[in-house]
Order: sequence, then structure tokens, then C-alpha cells
Amino acid sequence: EIYNRILPYPPGLSTRVGIFKADVLWYDPLRILFPRGIGALRIMFGFFLFFTLLGGLNAYIALRLWQWLRCLRPGLGPGWGVGLFVFLLGLLMLGFLRSRLPVGPGVKYALNVTGSVWMGVFIYLLLFLLAGDALLLSGRLLRLIPAEAMPRGRLVAVSAALVLAVLVSVGGVLHGRRLSIARYDVPAVTPMEGELRIVLLTDLHLGAVGSEARLPGIVDQVNALEPDVICIAGDFFDNDMAAVRRPDTDAALLRQLRAPLGVYMCPGNHDAGASRSRMLDFLGRCGITLLAEEAAEAGGRLTLVGRADRSPIGLQLTGHTRGDTRELMERVAGTLPTVVMDHNPAGVDDYDVGDLILCGHTHKGQIFPGNLFTRRLYTVDYGHYRRDEAAPHVIVSSGAGTWGMPMRVGTNCEVVLIRLLGQSENK
Repeated sequence: EIYNRILPYPPGLSTRVGIFKADVLWYDPLRILFPRGIGALRIMFGFFLFFTLLGGLNAYIALRLWQWLRCLRPGLGPGWGVGLFVFLLGLLMLGFLRSRLPVGPGVKYALNVTGSVWMGVFIYLLLFLLAGDALLLSGRLLRLIPAEAMPRGRLVAVSAALVLAVLVSVGGVLHGRRLSIARYDVPAVTPMEGELRIVLLTDLHLGAVGSEARLPGIVDQVNALEPDVICIAGDFFDNDMAAVRRPDTDAALLRQLRAPLGVYMCPGNHDAGASRSRMLDFLGRCGITLLAEEAAEAGGRLTLVGRADRSPIGLQLTGHTRGDTRELMERVAGTLPTVVMDHNPAGVDDYDVGDLILCGHTHKGQIFPGNLFTRRLYTVDYGHYRRDEAAPHVIVSSGAGTWGMPMRVGTNCEVVLIRLLGQSENK
């Protein structure tokens, strides 16, 4: 997101290859050197920087762990440090590349669980190790820690980092299994009578670790809220339908969602890829209506609009590309309240008309300190927002599931209930 805003791509230039995002760099000098024909070069440079950064961070963690082990076992040679580096980097890379490996589904699932959990532990171990190093360096500079005490200080700092990283990660995994309810009362912009109960679901990431275990609780919570309509604002899948281990059971569960006006969905950036035909078939079995750059009238009570995602990881479910927001809204304008499902909230200020914009994508950072970054990157990364009195209301959810690490720290997995109020209800 940062990179795209600093150096956006020229129109029509591909930004994705395979399962990787090629637009996650802070700065790309190739864009200046090759302003027109930089696609392949930019991607190669992106991979180089990505693996250099990932390798460097893993090398730092491996070095600190090797030093810690040498304090406990002085005879351990440099080979142990190299082995730790290869092992830690391999955990992350095998988790990312599991779908491309020629192994059975059981092995892929084990790699998925191991890599996903390690991703969270990796982040917190890195943060706590950096904090420990900062404290030790400050102590040396201020002459509070003598030089001869540094090895023992290092032992204590790394030990504390390991314990804290494990505790925070375990707590994050347990908290990620909980589901909360967020509630909003929003006055309709378009004249209407009564109220509409809208349940917003986003970012289930079906196929990610823990996603299928959450599904029964999500369905029960949604039905208990007695919605008139259910809106799924993208990232229903996690890029790979093959990662869904119990598709028949999951489809039967999702068919139990109850809403008189129906269940609708727009695609997110992860609702794309090589298994898109199987994803579409699954949605049909679940009774979910997919909308991408199109609208549907729900029971004569509201108009639902679904947007194509602005940055899909592969070919989107319907093959539609995202069009101009104002042109689309003019085309679907009518006398009914208009609710738009738009997965990524990056463009919420492009909407001048409509009643309600429903978004997800940000996960509110999912784990601290990710929320500090999403807060800076987006006009609104969570909750309710309205640009001015003439603009539609915006609701951004932190999502019902998790991506990557199956944990939540400082954020919640949630289902959102929105009461869209007519004039009589709003008095």
C-alpha cells in the first residue's frame, strides 16, 4: 500500500506474479531508470529485496539464538548458527510455497500450520530481540552495564525474548479463536421506512489455519443476529481452494445462513488465482450471490453493489476488472437505499453517493503493532467513517478470520451488525 502510493504503476502494467505481491517495496529506482518497460525488471528487483530482507531478519534471529545457545553450551560452533538460519528461513518459505510443492494434502496442511504459527512467533521474537538489544546498547552507552556483564545480559535478554514471544503468540492464538460482535446504527441517506438489519462478514480466509474450525461459530452468531441481508465484503477464500480441507461440510454449514433478502459477496484480493473455477462452484453450493462491478436489487428494499478488488492476487473470480467508481454509481442509481461492498477501503473517498460502503481487508493490523501501520495507511482502517454530511457512511470490519498467523493481538475476529435506519426509526 505504501509503495503503490509513492510510485503507482502506469495504467495497464501488471503488478502481480504467481502468489507473490510485487508491489510491497518502499522504493524502486528501476521505475526512474526504466519508466516504460520495467515490468519484469521491477519484479526481479522486488524478489531480490524481499528475499534479502527476509534472509537478513532470519540471520539476525539465528545469530542471537546461536549466541544464546553458546552461553548454555560453549562448545557449539558456527555450524549451529548456519543450521538455525536455514531452519528458520525454511519454516517461513515452506509455509509460503506449500501449495506448489509436490506433496500430499496432509503434508501441505502440516507445513501451513507450522509456517503460519512460526510467522507470528517470528514477528514477536524479532521485536523482543530488538528491544533487548536496544536496552543493552543503551546500558553500555550510559555506562550502566560493564563490558564483562554483556554476555550474561545477552543471555537474559534472549531468554526473556523467547519467553515473551511464546506467551504473546499463545495468547494471540487463543484470542484469535474468539468471535466478537460489533454493532452500528447508521441513518440511511436515501429516504426509507423502518430499518434494515445488515450483517457484514469479511476476511474469513477459508483455507487458512483455523478458518474451518471458526465456521460453525460464525454461522451460529450470524443467524442469532436475525439479519435481513448478509454481505460478505471479500477475502472469503485464501487464494487456494485446495487448502479447504472439508469443502462439503463447509458448504453445508454456509447454506444454513439465514437472511430473507439473501447472502451476497464481492471479491477480495485473495478471492482469485488458479482454483477460481472451484471457488465459483463452491459459492454456488453455498447459495452465495457474487457481485463484481454489478448490482442486484434485494427484495425491493435495497440495491446491493459489489466491487471488483483493486489489487487481486491472480485472476479474479469473475474475471472482471475494476471500473470507475463514479460511473458505476451513476449506472446503479435509483430510489432504493444503496449498499456497496468494496473489500479494500483505500478508495472510500471516491464515493459521493450511496448510503453505506462496507469494507474489510485491513484486519485492523491483526496483531500489534500492525494496527499502527494500518491507521497511517488508510483514511479509515476500522469502524465508522463519513467524509461529510453529503457522503455515504463507511463501515470497515477487522474481519471474522485471520490471514497467515492464526492469531489476534490487540484486535478481534468479529461479525458486524448494522442497523440501517429510516427516517421514522432515526428520530
